[in-house]
Amino acid sequence: MIKKIILISILLFSFTTSAQKEMYELRVYELKFGKSAEIFHNYIEKALIPALNRQEIFNIGIFEETSDALPKKVYLFIPYKSMEAYQITFEALKTDETFKKDSKAYNETEEQLFPYVRYTTSFFIAFEGFPNVIKPNIDDTVFELRIYEGYNEDAFQRKVKMFNESEFKIFKDVGLRPVFFGEQIAGNQMPNLTYMLAFKDMKDHDVTWEKFGQHPDWQRIVNLKEYANTVSNIRRVFLKPISYSKL
Repeated sequence: MIKKIILISILLFSFTTSAQKEMYELRVYELKFGKSAEIFHNYIEKALIPALNRQEIFNIGIFEETSDALPKKVYLFIPYKSMEAYQITFEALKTDETFKKDSKAYNETEEQLFPYVRYTTSFFIAFEGFPNVIKPNIDDTVFELRIYEGYNEDAFQRKVKMFNESEFKIFKDVGLRPVFFGEQIAGNQMPNLTYMLAFKDMKDHDVTWEKFGQHPDWQRIVNLKEYANTVSNIRRVFLKPISYSKL
């Protein structure tokens, strides 16, 4: 009987721990060249974010690329407490009358004046070793979004393990400040993991990453056979928060 109670307690603890991992949505909007984006930003700031806040969803980030590349892209990051929270929110927005009213100008904008054509969206489950968003420092101005692709699912999961078991400690040692870590469960370029780091400026970025590369634990684990060939491609984007971003 005692063994049974202990087993049930372990299972409940495991479920609770797993349930604490957040789910993330990352949208990327490609803005039309030469079109005003004011109606879009008004919609995100004054309609969508308040509606999400009413569903107890906070720490919503909105960013633009630091480069002058075209087409101009805007990144919207939405953290949900769980998959269930996303589903509840998705349905709630359909019947939120305040949201409908606040979105009226956006929804009634004529097609030729609309600021973007479509947006892409990806979904992520937070890492075991980094289950929740961490809000960056108020003086952080540079955000690095890093996407690590694996050539197959096993390579991808070995890289996730590498972070959970070793790299997070190195990040802490050298002062790298993650905002979120997620395993992508839907979207393009799968399988991949995506994470975001915050920095005071580019000098802070360069100095801290140099410390990481020289850290003895990194030098040790990067040569371990179990972590060989885990990443087939790395993409990174430098972002800056838009004025009304909550991250």
